[in-house]
Amino acid sequence: MATASEKEMNVSSEPGFTPPKEVVIRCSRWTPSVGGKPAVKEYKVPYSQGMTVLDALLYAKENIDASLSFRYSCRMGICGSCGMLINGRPMLACETQIKELPPGPIETEPLANYDTIRDLATDFTDFFAHYRFVKPYLIRADKDDQEKPAKQYPQTEKDRLKYLQFSYCIMCGLCDAACPPVAMDPKYLGPQALAAAFRWIADSRDEGRAERAETVDHEHGCWQCHVAMTCSVVCPKGIDPALGIQMLKRLLILKRL
Repeated sequence: MATASEKEMNVSSEPGFTPPKEVVIRCSRWTPSVGGKPAVKEYKVPYSQGMTVLDALLYAKENIDASLSFRYSCRMGICGSCGMLINGRPMLACETQIKELPPGPIETEPLANYDTIRDLATDFTDFFAHYRFVKPYLIRADKDDQEKPAKQYPQTEKDRLKYLQFSYCIMCGLCDAACPPVAMDPKYLGPQALAAAFRWIADSRDEGRAERAETVDHEHGCWQCHVAMTCSVVCPKGIDPALGIQMLKRLLILKRL
């Protein structure tokens, strides 16, 4: 428990952590449309208790270099906008406490497997296109009912639990950034889109299983997954996309049998 004097000094009393006076953030700087090659620039930021990587980047942008570019919004791990590589690992900058990182400079780079727009901001055009491709919405056999539903479609708690964890996805893209097959195959739908497909197929209110299965049953769909499990390891919401993909494979095999 922090003492009164420690609170006044705005330092952490966590065992094994010695608050630094300043933090060094090393940022990848590059604008592909301008040309050239990526460069690394260092920013020295005064440390404060509870500081996150996003806090440090915002300080650098507001006080040192206004040209530094990155994406963020909610600052609370909800929107998923601030995903980037932090010390080589896909993470949300707003959830990454500096005190939880190893001592020394903090390396920040744009997410892997995405095109860079500028500095730490990446292009999610293909990511969202893959998500739309799997039809991430309830499909009803009665099209009139789908467009203008006349009643509610209740489900049991047991039915809800079949897909619940996958509904927590914030579409931060960290799973695709960590996925080896995404790096090898730009047409691969990726763990986020495939887990979303399973989320809707597993929903008891959905009647579009056959229609949606066609979007994932191909060489760039769920069969491209090599079960590396890295997508599940980096998910900031504890979702298991790899499980969803394997469940998709199971459903498709049972359908063929």
